[in-house]
Amino acid sequence: MSTEDRYTLLADIGGTNTRVALALGKKMLPASIKRYSNSGRASLEEILADYIAAENVHDLAGACVAAAGPVRDDVASMTNLSWVIEAQNIARVTGAEQVFVLNDLQAQGHALGHLAADALRLLVPGQPARADAARLVVGVGTGFNAAPVHEGPGGRVVPPSEAGHTTLPCQSDEDFALKRYLEAKHDFASIEHVVSGRGLERLYAYMAGQDEATVPGIEILSAISRGDATARAAGQMFVQTLGRVVGDLALTHLPFGGIYLIGGAARGVVPWLEEFGFRAAMHAKGRFSDFLRAFPIYVIEDDYAALHGCAAFCQSRIAAQ
Repeated sequence: MSTEDRYTLLADIGGTNTRVALALGKKMLPASIKRYSNSGRASLEEILADYIAAENVHDLAGACVAAAGPVRDDVASMTNLSWVIEAQNIARVTGAEQVFVLNDLQAQGHALGHLAADALRLLVPGQPARADAARLVVGVGTGFNAAPVHEGPGGRVVPPSEAGHTTLPCQSDEDFALKRYLEAKHDFASIEHVVSGRGLERLYAYMAGQDEATVPGIEILSAISRGDATARAAGQMFVQTLGRVVGDLALTHLPFGGIYLIGGAARGVVPWLEEFGFRAAMHAKGRFSDFLRAFPIYVIEDDYAALHGCAAFCQSRIAAQ
C-alpha cells in the first residue's frame, strides 16, 4: 500500500496492546489494522516505525493516537506502561503533517455516531432525548476511565478525564474492609483498583483470602459461569461497585443521550449485570433514584472503536485548518 498525503495514521495504545490502522477521511480502514504487543517494546515510536515499514506508508496528512493515560499539551504519560508519548516524536517517525494526542476515552467519545449499528447493544432502556443531549463513555478494561461527550456549535467536545484514580466509594463495612486491604498495598484505594480487569483479579484474591492476585480475569469469569462461590462474590462486588460509580458519574454529567460501556472487562461482566445488581446499585441514590432511570445504557462491542474515534477527530481538525 502506497499513500500520498491522503491518509491518516491511527493508534490505540492500551496497557497491553497497541492497535494501528489507516483512515481515509473519517473512515477507518479495517483491512489496515495491525495489533502489536507492548511487551518488550521501548516506545510507541518503535511500533509505528514497524507499521510504516510494513505498510509502505508515507506523506501522511495527519496522525492521531489515543493513549491510556493523562494527556497534557500533546504529551501522554501511560498509566500502566512506562511510555511517554509526544506529538513531536510521532511526527518525526510518521512524517505526518499534523499530529493529535488524545486520552483513550476521548477517542471513544469521538467514535459515537461512527460505529456500525450492531456495535451497540442496549443493556438498560432509558427515556427519549434530544439529538444533542450529552452522553458518557465509561471504559472498563485494563484500567478505568470515563469522559462526557458534548455537542456544540463548533462541533463535538470530549474533555479529558482520569476518573479511575478518584476515591473508591464505600458504604458498607465490607466496602471499608476492602478499602483497607487495598490501601495496605497501594497507599490509596481508587475506583480503578476495583473496577477494571486488574481490579477483578484483586477482588478475587481478596475474597479468597490471598495476599496477591494470581488468577487471571478470564479465568475468574469462567469460574463465575461454573458457579464458583469465590468468583461469584468477586463478580458481585465488581458489578455493584461499577453500578455505584456509573450512577455517580451520571449525576455529575447528566448524559440523557446515553451511557456507553466500553472495554474487555465491561463486556466480560455483561451477562451478570442484572443478576449481580448493577441497575439497583446505580439507581440507589435516594430521592434521585427515579431520575437516574432516564439514562439508557449501552455496551460498545467494537474492539476498534477508539480507532474510529481517532479517524473522526483527526479529519475534523484537519478540515478545520
